[in-house]
Amino acid sequence: MESLPTPRTVVQLPDGTHAYVSPYDLPQPSGPQVVHIHQAAPDRTVQRVALGSGIGAGAVGASVYFGPMLIAAITSMAVSLAVVALVVVVTGWAVVNVVRSVGGADGKAAAKRLRKR
Repeated sequence: MESLPTPRTVVQLPDGTHAYVSPYDLPQPSGPQVVHIHQAAPDRTVQRVALGSGIGAGAVGASVYFGPMLIAAITSMAVSLAVVALVVVVTGWAVVNVVRSVGGADGKAAAKRLRKR
């Protein structure tokens, strides 16, 4: 079985020339390596306004917790109102058509008055 070649890295020397080095030739850090990972916070305008005005961590925590619930509640109400509006429109259309078809000439006049309202 043939072994894989040793990986090589290209480095630039102080005089400007380049050289191939093995990763084993590079100086190894002694002791534990400390890695700092910085992640940008999501854009949360309410929290930034709360912190900027000096309200404090309680308001920030409340906005993080209650903000999505408030959006969900408002969306739920909007959907409910849209369904109610659709039911009202369909019911009105059905009443006008029933009055027009059952009532004869008087029904057509009544349907016209209903439609104008």
